[in-house]
Order: sequence, then structure tokens, then C-alpha cells
Amino acid sequence: MKILLLGEYSNVHATLALGLRKLGHEVTVVSNGDFWKDYPRDIDVSRRECKIGGIALYLKILSLLPRLSGYDIVQLINPMFFELKAERLFPIYHFLKKHNKKVILGAFGMDYYWVKTCTYDKPLRYSDFNIGDKVRTDDVAERDRRDWLGTPKGRLNQEIAASCDGIVTELYEYDVCYRPVFPDKTQFIPPPIVLPSSGDIRLTVHRPLRLFIGISKGRSRYKGTDIMLDAAKAVKAKYPDRLELRIANGVPFSQYTTMLDGSDLLMDQLYSYTPGMNALLAMSKGIVVIGGGEPENYEIIHEEKLRPIINVQPTFQSVFNELENIVINPSRMPELKKESVQYVRKHHDYVKVAREFVDFFHHILQPNKA
Repeated sequence: MKILLLGEYSNVHATLALGLRKLGHEVTVVSNGDFWKDYPRDIDVSRRECKIGGIALYLKILSLLPRLSGYDIVQLINPMFFELKAERLFPIYHFLKKHNKKVILGAFGMDYYWVKTCTYDKPLRYSDFNIGDKVRTDDVAERDRRDWLGTPKGRLNQEIAASCDGIVTELYEYDVCYRPVFPDKTQFIPPPIVLPSSGDIRLTVHRPLRLFIGISKGRSRYKGTDIMLDAAKAVKAKYPDRLELRIANGVPFSQYTTMLDGSDLLMDQLYSYTPGMNALLAMSKGIVVIGGGEPENYEIIHEEKLRPIINVQPTFQSVFNELENIVINPSRMPELKKESVQYVRKHHDYVKVAREFVDFFHHILQPNKA
């Protein structure tokens, strides 16, 4: 198949492309590298930071359109698949739909259905937009609501979701937002991870334990990193000789992975039910994740035995208690490290995940499928 992957989010498309190519498919990745993270891509569509950045990018994409046609599958990372205003993306989407066989929408992150469902329907006990029945009102949550609800971006998302040929969700949280609305074309496929070589997997446990925390620019409070960091500092103060903190603040992906290597623990995504790409990358190296490991995460991937994630609730006390427990009881660490590697190998190997995508692609390419 000839496959076009548009946009990037946490290295999903760049990694998926590797798996699809290994299976013999022709793949082109067009993205901005997910901003400062600078993930690999075949065609760069980064927006320059200047007054005419938007116009320059728009003109570049218009010139690229002939090269973005004739594909069997076009997959959009998000409704906002280029750094342009939604009004400009409507005609670009229409072009892609007309000049390619099938278009798939990725439910991989922030979008209208995620914002709306978590704000109003609240199927999750907690999320980026609610804690129980209470709607979160921090600055980033409010900004995202203003951004997606009742706006061109929201309408673009609704149009693409309604008219595209398939929707892929990569986390349980996104699946519960899309499946009730589009049950016939929503497919859950977990994120792909390139497994490290055996020499890069370290199951040894350091003394003191090395805890890594990555901070995203401007989203610390929204993602709960502020609470996690405060809890980690409190445990560090209580057990100064048993815990070492490693903090990365807004660094490129290559630097992030270098800093991550050699850690024992990673704190990531306080309000998530499931491990995302950064957490899975860490787990593949034998690093134990403190974050999202709710029962629903294991259920959607049909995992009945492995429980490698130290699950926390979205409170300071929960994070403090779980981290303190592992710090004073490090004997659990070798087994958790081993299970973390097994978990990623079993469910997230990039070639295995690519095969799941290929099966879905073939399914929607059938003449009688939408």
C-alpha cells in the first residue's frame, strides 16, 4: 500500500512509518516534528515564527498538494493536522478526501470530542477536563475549551469525523469519546514503540532510586506534573539518601531520551488512565512508570496478568504514598522492571502495531466498506 501520514504527536507517526515500511509498504510522513520535540519526518512543514509564518506555510502546503494525492491511505494525526487556521484546513481536507482512496482520522490527543465528552458527559472518573463531576477550571483546560467548543476547529473535527473512512483511537480515554458516536468506524490500536536492543534494557536497580520527570512547556499544571513534582520533592526531602530526582524541562526528544536512560522510575501524566508514548518508551527500557494504569487500560488490550504500572489517583497524597512505598520497599522494583519490558513487547512492538494498522487499512479499503 501507499500510505501518507500527516502530522505528528509524540512520535506516533514516525514510529508507525518504520513498522509499515518493515512490512513492505510505501510510507511518507509529513509533519512539523511535533514542534520543539523535533521527531523525524520525510517532508517538513514547520511553521516559521514570524509575521508571515502562517502565509508562508499555507503557500508551501498548497505547492505540496500534488504530492499528497494518489495514496491508498491518508491518516491525519488530528483534525488540526497542519499548523494553519481551521478555516484553511477545510479545503485541504476536501482535497485529500477527493484525491486519495481513504482518509483516516487519528484520535491521538486534543480535539473536539475529547474536550466535549470530558467536560459534559464525563465518562471518565478523571481527565484533563474533569475530576469526578467537577469540571476543571485551570487556565489550560479553559483555553482548550474555548479553542474547540463552538469554534471552526470544533466544526472541522466534526466534519472530518463524520465524513472520513475510519477513526483510530490509541488510548482507552479517546476510545470512550469516539466509539459511542461512531461505533461502526472506530478502531482501537495501541501506540507503537521501537523496542530497544537488549543492551539498552537495564533491569538493575540503583541506590538511591533514580526518578525521572519530564516537564512539557506551559502544560505542567494541566498534565499534573506540578503535583507529581511536588510529591517527588516531598519524598526526596523525607528520604534524601534513597531517592535521586532527574528533571527535564522542555527539551528535544533526543535529549529527553538521553536523560531518561539510566533511570529507575518515571512519573508521567497524572490525569491519564493509560501510559502514553513517553511512558511506554520508558517501560521498554525497563523503567517503572508511576502514572496511568487503571483497570480499563488493561481491559482494552486484554491483558490479564501483567500489572507493571504503579497507578496513582490525581492527588498529591496518592502520588506521595505510592512513591514513598516503592522507595522504602525497593524489593518490588526488579519484578516491575521485568514486567514493564514484557508489557511493551507484548502489546506495543512497532511491527506488531503496524500489522494491526494494515489490517484496519485493508478492512476499510474493501469496496463495501465506508
